[in-house]
Amino acid sequence: MPLQGDALAAGQKAPDFTLTGADMKPVTLAETAGSVRIVNVLPSLDTPVCDAQTRRFNEEAVKDGKVKVLAISRDLPFSQKRWCAAAGVENVQTLSDYRDGSFGASWGVMIEPLLIHSRAVFVLDSESNITYAEYVTEMSEHPNYDAALAAAKAAK
Repeated sequence: MPLQGDALAAGQKAPDFTLTGADMKPVTLAETAGSVRIVNVLPSLDTPVCDAQTRRFNEEAVKDGKVKVLAISRDLPFSQKRWCAAAGVENVQTLSDYRDGSFGASWGVMIEPLLIHSRAVFVLDSESNITYAEYVTEMSEHPNYDAALAAAKAAK
């Protein structure tokens, strides 16, 4: 399906964003800086692959307390918070792009006809440079966890 915006690649600076946190307050890219981040982009946490993907990154975040995991979707913040509580996910910061979809367009993940995000994983270093980018072309497929985790481990 066609995506809005241009694809991002390793070596680029991450585009700024303002998303909504679980507390309904705005969260910017700059506020998440200072550590390595796995940006876990999802169509919806309430789907099997997105559920498994976020649980996997949650488990890996426990192993390396230096890496933050951001799970970004167009799900409402209330739904994201409910999912985290039901799933026992505590090491992932959920962020919602429900207000205007600007994250989806600027990161090249907004599926045009559906207005939801495609599946993608980015690794950002502490200065918000992209060190790894993967756009998963088939919605039912998982990302390359090993490659993303290796990139997070290598990023400073």
